[in-house]
Amino acid sequence: MLKEFTLSEAQQFGRAIGIGAVDAAFQMDEQSFRTFYDRTARPLWSYLYRTCGNAALADDLMQESYFRFIRARFPEMNQDYMKNYLFRIATNLMRDHWRHGKVEPSGLTTPEEAEHLPAAAGEHGEQTFQLRSDVMNVMQGLKPRERELLWLAYVEGSSHREIAETIGLKEQSIRSLLFRARNKLATLMRRRGLGAGPA
Repeated sequence: MLKEFTLSEAQQFGRAIGIGAVDAAFQMDEQSFRTFYDRTARPLWSYLYRTCGNAALADDLMQESYFRFIRARFPEMNQDYMKNYLFRIATNLMRDHWRHGKVEPSGLTTPEEAEHLPAAAGEHGEQTFQLRSDVMNVMQGLKPRERELLWLAYVEGSSHREIAETIGLKEQSIRSLLFRARNKLATLMRRRGLGAGPA
């Protein structure tokens, strides 16, 4: 079950990591934050989890992403831009985590991590879970940036411009990078007997 995060918890988080007077730094009130959080929490956690392959790390990165987001000084922006900005913060935090010598997780879905995944309904629930697990494990055969690209493009439906802004690349390079990542994923899926992969 996805854990909720409130402004009160963000204040406690700020004090815990040694940032004082966080109340005055927040750029959103509780209601605005709640609305934004409800809209973005599940997609953000899924993006982090599918990219890093570790539920506990996804939880930690998500919490810090929201904390940094609500402390950021930015001009008024629409909801889509706010979401892209949040995803950019999360992407940078994930890269910082890897850059500081921390080993990337194996990507194998453990029973504890499976509890975070949306439940599959109906008689095909077990097969659906197995397929999700297989696809997740195949995704771990990709580089982190390839996972980021595929998730943002085909799950979040981000435009090439939005992807470029989120992961810090030039917009002109996104099409070819996506093409290569998609072909690599399709090859890995075929090797595992999971069909032809994405079209």
